[in-house]
Amino acid sequence: MNPSTTLAWARLAEHADSQQGIHLRELFAADPARAERFSTKACGILLDYSKNRINDDTLRHLIALADECDLRTHMFAMFEGCSINTTEHRAVLHTALRAQGNVPVLVDGQDVLPGIRAVRAQTYAFAERVRSGEWKGFSGETITDVVNIGIGGSDLGPLMVCEALKPYASGPRLHFVSNVDSLHLTQALADLDPARTLFIIASKTFTTVETLTNARSARAWLVKAAGSEAAVAKHFVAVSTNAAKVAEFGIDTTNMFGFWDWVGGRYSLWSAIGLSIILSIGAKGFDELLAGAADMDQHFRTAPLAENLPVLLALLGIWYVDFLGCSSHAVIPYNQTLHRLPAFLQQLDMESNGKRVRADGEAVSYATGPVIWGEPGTNGQHAFFQLIHQGTAVIPVDFILALSQPGQLPEHRVSQIANCLAQSAALMQGKAGDEVRAEMSAKGIPEEEIAALIPHRTFPGNRPSNTLLLDDLSPRSLGALLALYEQKVFVQGSIWGLNSFDQWGVELGKQLASGIEQRLTGTGGPGYDASTEALLGYIGGK
Repeated sequence: MNPSTTLAWARLAEHADSQQGIHLRELFAADPARAERFSTKACGILLDYSKNRINDDTLRHLIALADECDLRTHMFAMFEGCSINTTEHRAVLHTALRAQGNVPVLVDGQDVLPGIRAVRAQTYAFAERVRSGEWKGFSGETITDVVNIGIGGSDLGPLMVCEALKPYASGPRLHFVSNVDSLHLTQALADLDPARTLFIIASKTFTTVETLTNARSARAWLVKAAGSEAAVAKHFVAVSTNAAKVAEFGIDTTNMFGFWDWVGGRYSLWSAIGLSIILSIGAKGFDELLAGAADMDQHFRTAPLAENLPVLLALLGIWYVDFLGCSSHAVIPYNQTLHRLPAFLQQLDMESNGKRVRADGEAVSYATGPVIWGEPGTNGQHAFFQLIHQGTAVIPVDFILALSQPGQLPEHRVSQIANCLAQSAALMQGKAGDEVRAEMSAKGIPEEEIAALIPHRTFPGNRPSNTLLLDDLSPRSLGALLALYEQKVFVQGSIWGLNSFDQWGVELGKQLASGIEQRLTGTGGPGYDASTEALLGYIGGK
């Protein structure tokens, strides 16, 4: 469906024109209860969206858009295992990976829950053998370090979760290698003992070039230390579905953990791809992560749209992208252990909804998929916040803050909270010229200097933001937060009419890289454009 042909879309466009020139300061002044009315809480997460350029009419029109685009039907289709990934003829059931209870989830008439739970039990049993010390390496020593080798969803999700939940880590040390640049691998291995290192090779097909390149080098590192190819089976396991390739590599297929084609890479941390997470926080912690995500899934399925956290975030994003011309969105977590969350959300959002055609194959005539970016809060304040405060582009922001986390120092916590709240307030209210003048006059600064500095020290404000406050940063609350963003992306894709679950744009670069590798190794390969040929010539001369 083309959302831009709906009545709600037309009304939103008219409404956006009517709101030009209205400042958030005015909206707060006119409505003392605004913060209370434009906030809602679910699954241990408070969403304050009052600092957005919206009013009651905006929300009413946005919810009408969701209804006209039949959002509820799309939600039902996903949860019920319909083949909503139409270009690959697949269901999309990452939600089934964290489903609680025993209500069947059917794909092609088969309940997928027994298979999900069988693989999970296999990963839990294996992880416990490693964590307890029962699993031994080639020299009979226990495992102290685990290296996860993967890329994309096989790296970003597990890495992000392991970093976020470091205060809960109770297993071996975790290391992650994704970049085919050899320094990523060699630096990770530099201080590790081969006899006490376990490798997880995460690749569904076991053919991913970057992952297998790193895996082969890691294998050579181990075999050199062990003096025997037989050591591979004691130090390598695989998360894959290609048993033949796994066995050919030297991994015992007993230690191969599978998943399904209805698990997209960027949604796969809930599957066996999360083995590194299980090794870090244990089965109980992983169960809590799944339960938190299931809590949010249930909220998403049942809450009214006007109180539904994923729906509200999604609709606000559409408002800014399509009606206020904002092409960028910043995600700013104020907890340091969430430092990889923006990178995870980049893939989740931009690989899902970075599309120029709808699911029906027709070109879109409206903006989709904003640029998602960010860094931890207090670091960002001393880097790119200047642009957000005084730049020419309006960049909506998600501020994320967990109020409690193991190991926090009380005096640091106060400053952490103060900085988060101050930034959202400053973006909203700004600082007017007369305020600057009064402030400088009180300090005795000469009028001539004041007049010269006012333009530089004036902040326009009216910069929108959401604030998401988590009661704590536990496995359960993190699971809820991640599911919140997954479902937000799904809602936006549904309304834009996209297939949010394929990524054909990723494939072209892979295909070209294969041919260029042939050229670089002198084994053939096609010709390329003049620029690429010139670069190949330059590189060949080095």
